[in-house]
Amino acid sequence: MTGIALLSLLLLLTGTQAVSAKDILVKSVAALQTAINNGKPGDVITVANGVYVTSGNISIRNSGTASQPITITAEKIGGAEIKGTGGFTIESPSSYIVIKGFVFTHASEKAVMQAGTRFCRWTRNVFQTIGEGNYLTIHGSDHQVDYNTFQHKNALGKFIGVRGDGNQIAERLWIHHNYFLDFLPQKGNGAEALQFGLSGYSLSSSHSLLEYNLFEQCAGENELISVKASFVTVRYNTIRDCKAQFTLRHGNHCEVYGNYFFRTPGLRIFGDDHIIHSNYFENCKPAINIGNGGAEVADGADLRSHDRPDRVLVVFNTLVNNEENITRTERPNGLGSTSITIAYNIIQGGGEAVSVKGPYSNPIWKGNIIFNTKGAGQLPDSAYTKADPMLSKDAAGIYHLQKGSPAIGAAKSDYRGITLDMDGQLRKTPLDTGADQLSAVPVKASVLLPKDVGVVGQGSE
Repeated sequence: MTGIALLSLLLLLTGTQAVSAKDILVKSVAALQTAINNGKPGDVITVANGVYVTSGNISIRNSGTASQPITITAEKIGGAEIKGTGGFTIESPSSYIVIKGFVFTHASEKAVMQAGTRFCRWTRNVFQTIGEGNYLTIHGSDHQVDYNTFQHKNALGKFIGVRGDGNQIAERLWIHHNYFLDFLPQKGNGAEALQFGLSGYSLSSSHSLLEYNLFEQCAGENELISVKASFVTVRYNTIRDCKAQFTLRHGNHCEVYGNYFFRTPGLRIFGDDHIIHSNYFENCKPAINIGNGGAEVADGADLRSHDRPDRVLVVFNTLVNNEENITRTERPNGLGSTSITIAYNIIQGGGEAVSVKGPYSNPIWKGNIIFNTKGAGQLPDSAYTKADPMLSKDAAGIYHLQKGSPAIGAAKSDYRGITLDMDGQLRKTPLDTGADQLSAVPVKASVLLPKDVGVVGQGSE
């Protein structure tokens, strides 16, 4: 076949696919279910504005393609409300489904992406479901959850619960630009705003990305974000006024960087080989809590135990006016931690720089700058310089380095895996101490406000 003939055939096939795609308007749950069942790649199923009451799940067992997903959308963003006893359940082996623009006030635990589903997306929705259970549960892989608002929860369960299939955590998820707002305190365990995995999944690798999400006024339980999986990256999120702690609870090899913490219990760390860098903590208690291990999973301990932290890097973070800065609390017969690196952090104001209870072996301390704290605490004399780092607030109220700061170019070790600072700017050697690398290039990440995320967020469609 000649090149011209082949091109003509491709254009003909592409044109045929485009013609076969339909715009379908539905005005009832029954009509919606029929349209989903009969949907073809490229179809856009539009639900007319109004309130729809379900008596069972709206089941999706269909697939689009990467270039022509099946889109199920409200006529107007926020214009169609789904309430009742059921929600959208995406069943295996569905793929390339987009759910967009709805308000979900149906029963909790009904919005689910089952194991075996792939490449589906929830975008521009409001989740405010009723009763105990998760607002959204993810078992399948390669899914995207973006620009949704999860709000006003007053029951056990999570805003988002990530699971998997067998012993394998869901893989390659992209959860970004969502707004998590107002989770009232609950009695009992199981009320995280976002729970990524369970103990049984903790040694499986996810390679997922949680970024640019905003958490405000979430206090369902003592854990806000609970990561129970390996190889998860959490970056450029903002946590503000949440009385719950971001916890690396189980799992290894997670990277946490570029996050902003305000008036919250900060970050708690268990597990091995994590990299914690370029984060900003202000008015927290504590800022960073390195867990005191209760057991050693590498030696066969129960996966549910508090795994001793080993070989964790805590480097290039900025801590300002925190009542407690870097801590480790007591644990009866605790194993402490091993080979933890505390290096090139700026700790300004607040309580003593480091307060460590329990055993620790082979620590690496170096290059930290402390200023106006209530002493160095357990930070060895050789591990810090007492100096004014010359931090100044920018227009958003965030402390950044100024020219002439002793932090500039102060890092003497080469951390090749750490390439970005809290502004999303490239770190170039010599590296600056703290979360900020002084730079004149455009800022790519910053502290988030409600206008940046959720249904009203200004991101691309």
